[in-house]
Amino acid sequence: QVQLVESGGGLVQAGGPLRLSCTASGYIFRIISMAWPRQAPGKQRELVASITEGGSTNYADSVKGRFAISSDNAKNTVSLQMNGLKPEDTAVYYCVVTDSIGRVTWGQGTQVTVSS
Repeated sequence: QVQLVESGGGLVQAGGPLRLSCTASGYIFRIISMAWPRQAPGKQRELVASITEGGSTNYADSVKGRFAISSDNAKNTVSLQMNGLKPEDTAVYYCVVTDSIGRVTWGQGTQVTVSS
């Protein structure tokens, strides 16, 4: 099994930065993609950013130019640098990992709250 540990959430004022990190451990096959979806109360789940094993990235339009996803394949970690945070970025952010045998593992989620 794969375990994911997320860190870095918290409370920040609008315009400020936060950095989320996620580390995968356990019996890991090759990770082929890592992603950060988020869930805000009363809203649909949104895929914020994703990155493939090869380094290709994808971002939601709502965060383009403000967020940056990066990964360290050797350490099985993925990070999400969030700059220029807005109150509408308030949500629970999850780390999701997909490996080469098709397993999809979710982290426990970390709360990000942006005050206006």
